[in-house]
Amino acid sequence: QLQLVESGGGLVQLGGSLRLSCAASRGTMDYYIIGWFRQAPGKEREGVSCVTSSGDNTNYADSVKGRFTISRDNAKNMVYLQMNSLKPEDTAVYYCAASYSDYDGPFPPLISNEYDSWGQGTQVTVSS
Repeated sequence: QLQLVESGGGLVQLGGSLRLSCAASRGTMDYYIIGWFRQAPGKEREGVSCVTSSGDNTNYADSVKGRFTISRDNAKNMVYLQMNSLKPEDTAVYYCAASYSDYDGPFPPLISNEYDSWGQGTQVTVSS
């Protein structure tokens, strides 16, 4: 299993931007779909976005389409989530996760039980 570490969270005002990073501290991301999930207080964890191992295919939750962009740099063993036009409802702990999969077609899975390696999370707070 990969060991994943998130960074880049923080406090930002309504309409602001943040860029989250996910690094693999052990292992290579090359053969994994990498996803971003989030969990707000009192709510279930939800899928935000994911990207296939090649970087060619992505998936987004409807709530973030057009505002968030996922990307990866396999040479650096990193995945990023660029978050723009942030809203208070984006406030949550954000987790990156890895799913060992060679699937490289459209709409890779954004279902948490498909992922078996998880980071510790990074807090994102959007103030109004």
